[in-house]
Amino acid sequence: MYIEKIGLIMGESADLPKEIIQKHQIEIITFKSDWPEAEGVPGENVYQIQREADRIGIKGFAKTSQPSPKVFLDAYKKALEKFKEVLCVTVTSKLSGTYNSAMQAKNFLKAGQKEKVFVVDSLSLSGGEALLAFKALDLIKEGKKTAKKIQEDLESLRSKVYLRVALKDIKWAEASGRVSHLVANWIRKMQKAGIYPLLGFKKGLLKPVTIRFGSKDLPTILFNEIKIKTKNLRNKKQKIRVIILHTDAEEAAQRLKKMVEKELKGVNVLFINFVSNIIGNLVGPDSLAIVWVQN
Repeated sequence: MYIEKIGLIMGESADLPKEIIQKHQIEIITFKSDWPEAEGVPGENVYQIQREADRIGIKGFAKTSQPSPKVFLDAYKKALEKFKEVLCVTVTSKLSGTYNSAMQAKNFLKAGQKEKVFVVDSLSLSGGEALLAFKALDLIKEGKKTAKKIQEDLESLRSKVYLRVALKDIKWAEASGRVSHLVANWIRKMQKAGIYPLLGFKKGLLKPVTIRFGSKDLPTILFNEIKIKTKNLRNKKQKIRVIILHTDAEEAAQRLKKMVEKELKGVNVLFINFVSNIIGNLVGPDSLAIVWVQN
């Protein structure tokens, strides 16, 4: 069976649904997260804790650390017991040392194993990683390509993966250092003027990439963005894959999904998912994201 030929390793930062992980026997790399200042603050998830911590005046945010090379090494060895080759897709190397850990771990493998592991820097995160995973699973299922060739295909595809993030409040990204104070103030001023900047990736870096006018409703903002950006593809009857993600904003995510499915023909929403705290604690609660790629 194809599943015995090539195995897939992903970080939990890809925010893949559990059923996809289980179905395809995907090995998941976990991250460490620590926020000692918020210990004891009530909440069922990190976003509820963020809201409460903010309300009572606790500063800071949950800090994450990249997996060590040993974590990847153990995952490679485990996967190579089940698969002939292994493909590993990581969060962008521009924001995390995860890719470097994955490459270091590969170098620790014995001769004969090292040549069976292939690592892809997604130059994205969350749904961007997930869309590369879906493409990899398609190619693995076809059974026509080696892991090396799939690695090359994913590295060609990653520049065509588009992620747009609409933040409810820029302060969390600013506090994390992922967005500078200057950029954060610029975004605040634009929002007050009815202009909504959207964050995205350029060469692996998260930064403002476009602006939308006339609405402060996050689902409407992101719907208008994907509608405009995919117009040419849809006119050519091209199929488009979409993932919608949220930070404890399920109702907004569902509204966005309904808009996309009702208005945009040829667009397939693969899933809606909760953004893991690995990424979400940097963007804060009530934020929304949409990611797409040509199928």
